[in-house]
Amino acid sequence: MTNLSYRLPEGVYATLNRTRSTEWPDSIRVVSYNIQGGIETSRYHHYFTRGWKHVLPDNQRRANIERIGEWIEPYDLVGLQEVDGGSFRTGFMNQVEHLAYKADFPYWYIQTNRNMGRLAQQSNGLLARYRPFEVIEHRLPGLIPGRGALQIRFGMRDEALNVIQVHMALGRRTRLRQMDFLAELANTHRHVIVMGDLNCRSDSTELKRLSARTDLAEPIHGLHTFPSWRPNRNIDHILVSATLEVRRARVLDHPLSDHLPIAMEVSLPTPVRLAA
Repeated sequence: MTNLSYRLPEGVYATLNRTRSTEWPDSIRVVSYNIQGGIETSRYHHYFTRGWKHVLPDNQRRANIERIGEWIEPYDLVGLQEVDGGSFRTGFMNQVEHLAYKADFPYWYIQTNRNMGRLAQQSNGLLARYRPFEVIEHRLPGLIPGRGALQIRFGMRDEALNVIQVHMALGRRTRLRQMDFLAELANTHRHVIVMGDLNCRSDSTELKRLSARTDLAEPIHGLHTFPSWRPNRNIDHILVSATLEVRRARVLDHPLSDHLPIAMEVSLPTPVRLAA
């Protein structure tokens, strides 16, 4: 299992000065969203007519990022896929950092999986209202490099909450290998949330394989997120371990990408402590 691990000292990755709270939350609000680099796609033909936006700057992209920053503000954890870490096509805007400032998130982290220099910085990102104790970058298996999992740990030892944000491959055979990797990772922790664009449905062989090898479950099925203008596929997911209880899960009506975001409220067991 290949990874890069970072232990976060006090204040690292804090983007804003905030007053710390001594109260422990009994639940957290989580969102997973593939933002397609900030490109709004509302019809199939936009993949062709707006394809140039994947390589060239576009003024509408910044406005779209601003709109995303507005509606994510009420949430506690936001997992982002297909974000850009700051390149020519985004006007050198680190989209995760910009969203953290826009929505007043004190902690943010970005994992760049396809670094094409000044042209593109394809990444995963995570925004948090609670201070992570550790951040670990994992490289997912696959013949073509460029897929990663971003693990954020809140708290310590057995009662830590581990959030794993992932964007899986398009090919089924590679996804099966990546699911095995994810199962091995999830089984080393007690309290786990896995979220992201898994590129497969709830009834897929891949997710059945993951469920058979872990205690991860998707309490509510049929949350269709793709394509955003006529959603008929549930390929974005939030999975939780058996120790966590889901209060609510839904798809959000924010068609600012070719995906819709998925949101969940998760109850935390009493031993789990998150620090603001």
